[in-house]
Amino acid sequence: MKKYYIFFLLNFFTTIAFAQTITGTVTDAITHEPLPGVMIKQAGTTLSQTNAKGQFTIAADIKTITVTMVGYIAKTVDVTGDKLSIAIEPSNVDLQPVIVSASREGEARQDAPIAISKINSAQIKDTKATALYQLLNKVAGVYMVNLGNEQHTMAIRQPITYNALYLYMEDGVPIRPTGIFNHNSLYEINMSGVKDIEVIKGPASSLYGSNSIGGAVNFITQGPPAGYAGNLAIQGDNFNYRRVDADGGFTSGKFGLYAGGYVAHQKDSWQDYSDFDKYSVNFKTTYAVNDRTKLTASAAYNYLNTQTPGSLDSAHFYNKSYGSNQRFTYRKVEAFRASAKIEHNWNDKNSTFFTAFFRDNSTAQLPSYYIADVRDNTGAYLSSNGQINDQKFQSYGFLVQHRSNFDFLNSRLIAGVYLDDSPSSYYAQFLDITKDVANNYYTSFTNTGNYIDNYRIKLFNTAAYTQYEINPVEPLRVVMGLRYDRVHYNFTNGLTNNTKYKQHEINDFNIVAPKLGLTYDLGENKGFYANYSVGFQPPETGDLYSARQLTPLKQATFNNYEIGGWVSAFDKKMYIEVSLYDLEGHNEIINQLLPDNTTQNQNAGATRHQGIEYAITYAPVNQLIFRFNGTNAKHTYIDYSEVATNYTTNTIYSISYNGKRMNNAPAWIANSELTYKPNYLPGFRIATEWQHIDQYYTNPANTKTYSGYDIYNLRLGYDFKQTLVKGVGIWFNVLNMTNKLYATTVTSNQYGDTYNAAPPRTFTLGISYSFAKN
Repeated sequence: MKKYYIFFLLNFFTTIAFAQTITGTVTDAITHEPLPGVMIKQAGTTLSQTNAKGQFTIAADIKTITVTMVGYIAKTVDVTGDKLSIAIEPSNVDLQPVIVSASREGEARQDAPIAISKINSAQIKDTKATALYQLLNKVAGVYMVNLGNEQHTMAIRQPITYNALYLYMEDGVPIRPTGIFNHNSLYEINMSGVKDIEVIKGPASSLYGSNSIGGAVNFITQGPPAGYAGNLAIQGDNFNYRRVDADGGFTSGKFGLYAGGYVAHQKDSWQDYSDFDKYSVNFKTTYAVNDRTKLTASAAYNYLNTQTPGSLDSAHFYNKSYGSNQRFTYRKVEAFRASAKIEHNWNDKNSTFFTAFFRDNSTAQLPSYYIADVRDNTGAYLSSNGQINDQKFQSYGFLVQHRSNFDFLNSRLIAGVYLDDSPSSYYAQFLDITKDVANNYYTSFTNTGNYIDNYRIKLFNTAAYTQYEINPVEPLRVVMGLRYDRVHYNFTNGLTNNTKYKQHEINDFNIVAPKLGLTYDLGENKGFYANYSVGFQPPETGDLYSARQLTPLKQATFNNYEIGGWVSAFDKKMYIEVSLYDLEGHNEIINQLLPDNTTQNQNAGATRHQGIEYAITYAPVNQLIFRFNGTNAKHTYIDYSEVATNYTTNTIYSISYNGKRMNNAPAWIANSELTYKPNYLPGFRIATEWQHIDQYYTNPANTKTYSGYDIYNLRLGYDFKQTLVKGVGIWFNVLNMTNKLYATTVTSNQYGDTYNAAPPRTFTLGISYSFAKN
């Protein structure tokens, strides 16, 4: 027995002496960022896990290892030395990616009782989008309306609307404060610096506060790469759109830096008077104080200067006559944001982060949508007018959140405090506009110097929120959330005469938003969720204090009831996710079109939004991916009426729209894509895409409709893998392949319909060069 014991000891120490110590780094193949939490396996046995820097160490005499992580394609690599550099690609066929927007903490999709979708870096890279709608419209239940030159509006669980029903964030911080919403505000995002996009559908007010009713969109920005990396791209299209992208960064020791941006220019495009320039840049630095503490500082600057041609009447639209009826409207935007964040893990069960942020924003415009014709009671033309306006704000605020995990019921408690101090100013001046009535063309304008509005607002938003999650039995997870917001407007009027408002006014809104949800994991990638949540929307400052707004507005609230589930089939080659919702609106703020073609907001007593959202992904082989996303919805006025005037009899009467479908609300929105990446030609891809918008009513009386549209897109690309040209990529995209005439949105008034024309067939060609070393 003794000799066997001695033999065992000799063999053990010999194995240790000659065992190979392997170190390595695992990064995202597209962003080159280090990936923490990657499992290092061999023959199904976990050997190690990467740390916060994406690094791992194993002591074993092995020839191959497999690296796996949720949301990424597993990769097996040969061990050819003692130092490995491994890059893994995000998976486009993954039902349960890691998300951060459900709780501001990383978690698996299956643990969040909400409808949430993720556009990952692989989808962003393959799409080569020139505007964000080309990405967001791939998400089930989302229709981002292209208004040209990165301008837009949105429809998520709502009709196409310009109202403040959506929250847009960058790394979890709203890009604008409560009360100063802009339906165009995603032109304040640097597309080139976005790594992932997460879309929450339905109210998220219990975590994020105001405006996150139809949905919340969180843009997660690129961080410093492991080692160093860089990329340069140039592209252009057949309508004189030109763009240059550049980004790069490095990590050296504890310090990391990333910088990236793009310059876009357009002149003499398919649509008259639609030239624009856009400059965007992002910076992000990180410093690892130690294994438990990390500092991140970031900044973003976006500048947009665009001509605004306005919409078309039916005659010009159907004749494909894209001339503007004026040549003087514009929009100029400057948006700067900066933040500093410290994250600290106290231990394995407790962590805290604190983010301080600053915003400086200016939007100056002579808007085409405020050009109005004045007519007499018979409809005869009298004159035209408009306005120039400028809104500025600066924000100083912070967000702090703490997370604690408990052994009791495997529970987790999240609590946070949010503060946003955003003083703002706004002025609008009256314009006299000269019109060539015979040709329906506005020739010039004169600034009268008379103020329509001139005011300042001290906007102060404070909030506290908490979210408690329990896991009473293994498959069941229950999430309870609650947020309290106080929104304070302190209004000071700069006009002393001829104004309907007081010189000073204070408005306070105190709101409590609860949430209750659960998820149930049935195993083998099957499960379901349910939730109840409340969303709220205080009136915007422009609605409360603008001289154009004639009707006082109330706060809107929404009760959301939702169930959904997910399932995999065919040996995990197919994934299906479905959500059903009932969103009940009370005092919903409705955008009313006036006879002079301008708009006015007013409260609806009650509205109802019901629908189903579905996402299907199928990859029969690893070279072919089919995706089909869609939503079928019904949006109804339950209690809503408008006041109208009969100019012939000079009487005022009310029109009830109870039971009518809400206008600009397609019953079916769908987007499907088939992507082929052949193994015999590594680096090549081809994808065809179909976008469908169903027929919808264009007025609340449901007497006018627009037929909707179907368009088809084609995308081809090739990333060279050969040594001499490695890192070079080319792509060729064709949008609207059939050259279909369609409008992204249509509205009706008593004089006819107006159309936002979409681009004809567009060819985009681009070339890029990238390099990286871990």
